[in-house]
Amino acid sequence: MPIDATLPYDDSNIFARILRGELPCRKVFEDEFALAFHDINPQAPVHVLVIPKGRYVSWADFTATASDAEIAGFVRAIGTVAADLGLVAPGYRLLANVGQHGHQEVPHLHVHLFGGRQFGAMLPR
Repeated sequence: MPIDATLPYDDSNIFARILRGELPCRKVFEDEFALAFHDINPQAPVHVLVIPKGRYVSWADFTATASDAEIAGFVRAIGTVAADLGLVAPGYRLLANVGQHGHQEVPHLHVHLFGGRQFGAMLPR
């Protein structure tokens, strides 16, 4: 069920629990700013989630309240993960669902990184 991305951060969300080590994940990358791990319900041959380590509900929350170092670190982490997975040359897709219209299901900012096959048009014409 899509969430309201304007609500306060919920410390019981699944990504917060993964960050605290309460739930396992298949980690791909981790540094002081971000954690990347395989999606449990992959929609492509490569489907990795990249999340900031801070308590951010959405892009609006993140860009308004994160430090410059956190923002740069998170964005760099996404690029590093794509490169480490060998996706740069063939190409890949990034997707961030935000709020109800974007069908965001977890109230923690996250980017889906898809790769490993050719993708069609982003939106139906």
